[in-house]
Amino acid sequence: MMMRLRTLFFLSVLITGTFGVSGQKIPPQKPKLIVGITISGMQYDYLSVYWDKFSDGGFRKMATNGANCKNARYNYLITDPSVGFASIATGTRPSEHGIVSDYWYHRLSNEIVNSIEDKEQTTIGGSYGSGTYSPWALHSRTLSDQMRVKSRFKSRSIGISMDPKAAVLMAGHTASGAYWLDPEHASWVTSSFYMDSLPGWVNEFNEKNYRDLYLERHWETLRPIAEYGESMLDNNPYETGINGQITFPYDLARISSDGSGGRDYSVLMTTPWGNTYTKDMAIAAIVNEELGRHEVTDMIHIGFNATKYLANHYSTWSVETQDTYLRLDEDIAHLLEFLDEQFGMENVLVYLTAENALAVDPNYLAESRIPSDFFNYRTTISLLRSYLNAIYGRGEWVTFYYAQQIYLNHQLIEDSNLSLEDVQDRVARFMVQMNGVSNALQAYVLQQNYFTDGVLNRIQNSYYQKRSGDVILYLTPGWVEHSNVGGGVFEEFKYTPHVPLIFYGWKINRVTIPYRVSPTDIAPSIASFMEISMPDNATGVVIPELVK
Repeated sequence: MMMRLRTLFFLSVLITGTFGVSGQKIPPQKPKLIVGITISGMQYDYLSVYWDKFSDGGFRKMATNGANCKNARYNYLITDPSVGFASIATGTRPSEHGIVSDYWYHRLSNEIVNSIEDKEQTTIGGSYGSGTYSPWALHSRTLSDQMRVKSRFKSRSIGISMDPKAAVLMAGHTASGAYWLDPEHASWVTSSFYMDSLPGWVNEFNEKNYRDLYLERHWETLRPIAEYGESMLDNNPYETGINGQITFPYDLARISSDGSGGRDYSVLMTTPWGNTYTKDMAIAAIVNEELGRHEVTDMIHIGFNATKYLANHYSTWSVETQDTYLRLDEDIAHLLEFLDEQFGMENVLVYLTAENALAVDPNYLAESRIPSDFFNYRTTISLLRSYLNAIYGRGEWVTFYYAQQIYLNHQLIEDSNLSLEDVQDRVARFMVQMNGVSNALQAYVLQQNYFTDGVLNRIQNSYYQKRSGDVILYLTPGWVEHSNVGGGVFEEFKYTPHVPLIFYGWKINRVTIPYRVSPTDIAPSIASFMEISMPDNATGVVIPELVK
């Protein structure tokens, strides 16, 4: 009898030690795997507006059972995708990590620089030019770099995304691998920065030709179209569509045909199955790279980008957009189910956010008498050039404009014996008179002052002296950039700073956090939980309510 009681006591201790008093499994001191998810252009509002249409296993599962940060906002002005990815990865702002926008002007070489383009690299596994990328321009370490250094490079870091900016910048300088989509062939490729040849499992995955299976489908709404009351009408004036088609159903085989028996594989990136393709590739990476199977913590970043590419053709509140999010919800549910089956969610830390949130079409807002409009930068910069020619004489005074930044010709200004500060002042005064411009701040003002709050602080957080423009514009709320050149304005929409931010799994508390946080808090928070040094120059803070 005594032996039986001892046996029962031992079993009760074992069960309690493994599952805890409430029957839940006790998380280890550190997670086996960290999974970072970014959803390009996702507005925070999508969580609440589509809530009742989501399944129980995706967004709602994470938000209900994890830590849901309801007021996550970027604290800098220029929210281009590259900037967001770099800020999430490093835990700091553009003024520190140096990625000021997707493109900037390099004065010494007189060239426009892509944030990740690296001419010293070659494409591995794809068409020419689809893989000449690296994180060379990122001037801060990432969270994954810190993990790799501390573990003596036993920890592994992988980036998976159709958009190379997400894969490269999130995976870090020391990444074990980063893979993105070659739009010409819809195959997964990488760069010589990471490896000399594609791993066998990537070649095998490409050879399965999921791309063709997806493009043979008819894209119909997941639910009866009458249930998409959260969206605008399927046929509305704010869309350009795919090859001119703007209403369901979509025959993807016909739409992707190039007219000569071939296929335009870039169409896949503008459909929900671009996200599914990414999710399947990420699962293949976890399995084949044996992530989460080591003594140290591994990390994978998964960037879902179809939401952004779709926005080039449809409005932010279209039926197509809603259907894409409902299908993405299913992809995330499948991913979480896979992680739970393979590792147990007590061993996996997941965070979900967006590198920016897409702006709402000003035409749509204007119809409801909400102040909004388009800032046509081509016309405005043309007027500025004419004005400077009238003041200083004919010359190429403006060398480049991008993302609310005006780059002046320093060499011409110097040769003309003009003061750079005076020219910046004159440009700022002229630009602030333009419709849609609320503020124009000169570079020398940003260099000589320290702003602690408000719009000027956000501008300063975006300013990096080596790469930023001479005058930075702050557009009136509701105004977005576009050009009068090209077929549509959606591809030049800019972004807003309020994004979703959810933590789930491992030791994450079930909590709603209403106060303001930033996605730059992700890396410092996880570094603190992992008991490793924060990335260099990290300006984000630890969110204490996240863990038990």
